[in-house]
Amino acid sequence: MNDKIHVLYIDDEDNNLKSFKATLRKDFKIFTAIDADEGLRIAREEEVHVVIADQRMPGMTGTEFFEELVKFNPDPIRILLTGYSDIASVIDAINKGEVYRFIDKPWNIEQIRNSIKNAADIYFMRRELKDKNVKLQKLHSEMNQFVYSLSHELRGPLMSISGVSKLAQMELKDQEAMEYFDMIDTATGKLDDFIHKMLDFYKSTKIENKISEISFNDVVAQQLSACKAKFNIDHIQVDIQINQQHAFYSDDSKIRVIINNLFSNSVQFQKSDQSDQRISLTIDVTESEAIITLADNGIGIEEKHHPDVFNLFSRATQKNVGTGLGLYMVKEAVEQMGGKIDLESVFGERTTFKVTLPSMK
Repeated sequence: MNDKIHVLYIDDEDNNLKSFKATLRKDFKIFTAIDADEGLRIAREEEVHVVIADQRMPGMTGTEFFEELVKFNPDPIRILLTGYSDIASVIDAINKGEVYRFIDKPWNIEQIRNSIKNAADIYFMRRELKDKNVKLQKLHSEMNQFVYSLSHELRGPLMSISGVSKLAQMELKDQEAMEYFDMIDTATGKLDDFIHKMLDFYKSTKIENKISEISFNDVVAQQLSACKAKFNIDHIQVDIQINQQHAFYSDDSKIRVIINNLFSNSVQFQKSDQSDQRISLTIDVTESEAIITLADNGIGIEEKHHPDVFNLFSRATQKNVGTGLGLYMVKEAVEQMGGKIDLESVFGERTTFKVTLPSMK
């Protein structure tokens, strides 16, 4: 490719074309056309970065030429040459986004030269941005495939290890060796939980919203069942109220991330020496929004930690629980769905999270 800026100039006055090309041919690669039809032909056949057209031409005006040009090639930056009497047409063209700028006649060569250079800068910046967007979309697609493939490839052997460990424990005669298999089960459980957490992290922060109708009764029932499989919550009084009389549309996987992480936090940050442990989950759905409120009477969060509690890897307690990802994922999922999350907590007494999500249909 030639390193020079490629300029197409359309004017029905041949002297203007010759003068333009003779003056600027050392600075730019110049294409000229005596009318709009020839200009359109050149624009189809050649790589053009900047297009300059006279407004007043027989058959097709400069703005009409630009309208035809953008139908098959919207990338070149467009400059319109015009006289004072054409100002209404110029304003209309600019408002429609057809031209980058206009230059009044008779034009000054330095003004033309600077305008071409500035327009070309915009052209190449846009092209670079377009190329980067294409690469980014490709990378995003490949990353999606990689994450799901990696999680599948990791969980397969992990489940095999867990299965073999359980079979070995059934046949084990030496009870002193049992603790080693318990250690294996604990380690595989933590790793499996971390893989799930990584998948949830990716879903809540990197994947675009996939809208579907949400049944909060189904979502909560499934998440509660998963939580019971992971934690012993028989000693915790769990109160659930779901008031949904309206259809609600949102991203199912992100809502599961929100409920799962908020509920898991409430379970893990209960007071160990308290017999009256309570978690309350209330979901109120209207035609326009859903309000998810989760409250507990656990250890609470110190006020000094409130501003940072949703930050990545932030921990609001010295208790060695979790990865520091949970509330960050909740916040990211909420924001990606156009919602908001509020925290109210009294250290040593209680914590309440209130999530407000708009219906996305």
